[in-house]
Amino acid sequence: MPNEDNFVSKIPEVTLGFWVIKILATTLGETGGDTVTMSWLHADQNAHNGGYLIGTGIFLAVFVAAVIAQISTRRFNAWIYWIAIVASTTVGTAMADFFDRSLGIGYTGGSLILLACVLCSLGAWYLTLGSINVQTVATPKVEIFYWVTITFSQTLGTALGDWTADSTGLGYDGGALVFCAGLIMLAALYYWTTISHVFLFWAAFILTRPLGATVGDFLDKPRSHGGLALSRPLASGVIFATIVVLILVLPQRPGRHPGSSVATQAQ
Repeated sequence: MPNEDNFVSKIPEVTLGFWVIKILATTLGETGGDTVTMSWLHADQNAHNGGYLIGTGIFLAVFVAAVIAQISTRRFNAWIYWIAIVASTTVGTAMADFFDRSLGIGYTGGSLILLACVLCSLGAWYLTLGSINVQTVATPKVEIFYWVTITFSQTLGTALGDWTADSTGLGYDGGALVFCAGLIMLAALYYWTTISHVFLFWAAFILTRPLGATVGDFLDKPRSHGGLALSRPLASGVIFATIVVLILVLPQRPGRHPGSSVATQAQ
């Protein structure tokens, strides 16, 4: 029988490097998702040609396979974890575009529905297991809640990013600045207040997705729409290579389970 003191989380330790890679992963999710659904399947020209639905199916299959691999591993594996994160961002991009554009729900309606899904997922997680602390992600049951919540949050982020950029008139660069300011505020609350760190983590995790969405759109959308009109495949390749380098050079340690002796001593 395993000693609880040996438990470690199956997600990375939450450090500055974690957030840098997470933001890059969400940006890659936007440019990579748009590469398939828009550049290759031309869903941006006809939202009802099946491009967003096909893209959702492709990315969902990759995401499910990555999550199965993640849950099947007994220990933290940085490569499997970040592949699953990138897959969740790409499926979130395609799924949000399918709901908002193909089904005609719109950015506002889509954002509200997905926010409700995130809150319900977190609520069910808490009621079932008594905690939504990501440090406890060490068993298959907790991992399922974790990845379901992430899928909803990644999809919400795309819809929220598009709503901020398009519906408010801020544009992609203005939207990115708003979300950057929000993350800076959350960091200040983390260091200088006693607000729950679990709450602040999830708030920051959710907020990094629309930041990545607006940055990705700023890079690849046409200049007439406020973007830089960069090649989507090229931008995706550069971001992917950067993520690989960061995973190699930055420490990739698993987070400590709250029940471990190290975590207990740190409290």
